[in-house]
Amino acid sequence: MNPSSIAKYRPFPPVSLPDRTWPDRTITTAPIWCSVDLRDGNQALPQPMSIEEKLEFFDLLCRVGFKQIEIGFPSAADTEFNFCRRLIEENRIPDDVTIQILVQTREHLIRRSFEAIDGAKRAIVHIYNSTSPLQRRVTFGDASREDIRQLAIDGAKLVKELVPTIPRTEVVLQYSPESFSDTELDFALDCCNSVIDVWQPTPEKKMIINLPDTVQWTTPNIHADMIEWMGRHLKNRESVIVSLHTHNDRGTGTAATELGLMAGADRVEGTLFGNGERTGNLDIVNVALNMNSHGIETGLDFSDLPALRAVYERVTRMTVGERHPYAGELVFTAFSGSHQDAIKKGLDRREKETKDNPGIAWGVPYLTIDPQDIGRSYEAIIRINSQSGKGGVAWILDREHGLDLPKTMHPQVGKTIYDLADQRGRELSVDEIRDAFYELFANVETHLAVSDYELIHHTTERGTVECTATIVLDGGEKQITGKGNGPINAFVHAMEGIGLKDFKVTDYRSHAVRGGSDASAAAYVQVQHDDGRILWGCGIDPSIEMAGLKALVTAWNLLRQD
Repeated sequence: MNPSSIAKYRPFPPVSLPDRTWPDRTITTAPIWCSVDLRDGNQALPQPMSIEEKLEFFDLLCRVGFKQIEIGFPSAADTEFNFCRRLIEENRIPDDVTIQILVQTREHLIRRSFEAIDGAKRAIVHIYNSTSPLQRRVTFGDASREDIRQLAIDGAKLVKELVPTIPRTEVVLQYSPESFSDTELDFALDCCNSVIDVWQPTPEKKMIINLPDTVQWTTPNIHADMIEWMGRHLKNRESVIVSLHTHNDRGTGTAATELGLMAGADRVEGTLFGNGERTGNLDIVNVALNMNSHGIETGLDFSDLPALRAVYERVTRMTVGERHPYAGELVFTAFSGSHQDAIKKGLDRREKETKDNPGIAWGVPYLTIDPQDIGRSYEAIIRINSQSGKGGVAWILDREHGLDLPKTMHPQVGKTIYDLADQRGRELSVDEIRDAFYELFANVETHLAVSDYELIHHTTERGTVECTATIVLDGGEKQITGKGNGPINAFVHAMEGIGLKDFKVTDYRSHAVRGGSDASAAAYVQVQHDDGRILWGCGIDPSIEMAGLKALVTAWNLLRQD
């Protein structure tokens, strides 16, 4: 979303609950964003990205606005190492972007990682070791707490020792007690504080403590409590950036992250659209656009989300689900009739209000943000199936085909079209809706048709028009003549002269057809039959007068079909 769009959204609303004892928590500023698509995301792909695909993805992440990008695990494989070197040697890293590499707290892997980042302007060296009781018992063979803490200390010492060996590169240390979400808090704190003691960060040269929700074992509020507790007990908190890295095993990655930020975290790691191991990593797009929807500028540009999604799906060979927040094909689409009616009213009202007040806050029922702010159009907001209503059909005919149906015509057309969708057992395309409208409601000539007409404006009878028309009635051609105060009224009297008038005209509208031929006009005539039935007919013709006559003839023919 572009920064210029942010001002129209509402901030987080104040919460007023009786007997509330906990402190106010909200998000007012965006965190530091770190994409881990090229490492955490890539390792979870059935077919990992090639180097060329990773280069394209890296460039995409830079354009979106990420200032920290974890590019891989260069000590793990030659492909990863070569990708890192290519970014550096081909000068592909913008000056304001910091690359991040991941490495276990093992000496030979850390040394190889320093070879990989040599020459980068700035790099985050992300060391980790698993700390949970389950990992200590299973992965490390019943290792003690002290054994695990010492791994963290040794890794931090080696990184500090190697920094002078690559003088062209500013190195930032990041430490993760992996499986933090399943680790005793006092032990996680002990490991983190031990690394802080080694690195000795300052407010001017901070380090990162990353607290990964590696596997979600609990609810988001408990995760937030853990983050808040750590933040209150870490040494040199003013010199430490507390980072979140949530996964989505319980389907609550976004909630855990947002609550973690409310609990005091400063930084977020995640991927585009939540790609990652098992049920995935945090979806950064989701969290960032949630913030945008409350008027918070995030520094990330998702103003053309469909284009970003297209690159993502091509290089990862993953698919963004149709109901995926913000990016899914159907997330702004309403099939329900009541939803469609409310959306149509909201957008129509907003269009009028913004003419006088362009900065008016966004407020359209069922749409949390303006789809156009992320590169989506309004054309797919309302789609028609058997659950749809009168307003949805009118919306599509208006927005897609330039036909502004009178409001009292909506029920007549809407019911017929969604009954058609019910008969076919599927959604109707916008073109099918147009074709059905033209067939059933416009220029209908089943019994009566008008093929030509001539108008004579009498100067002796002020305001009187004489209409002579050639009609076809049940296959036979004849001429009829009538006078009235306008073309339609004169034609009605002409019909009356041959016994065809069993109705009265109760409404008339006309307009130019938007998006069609410059010469196209649409007219709508409402008639009331002598038996009380009321319905509309539409006429479309280059001549506005002929369009009106065709609308009247259509309505007359439709009366004969009922």
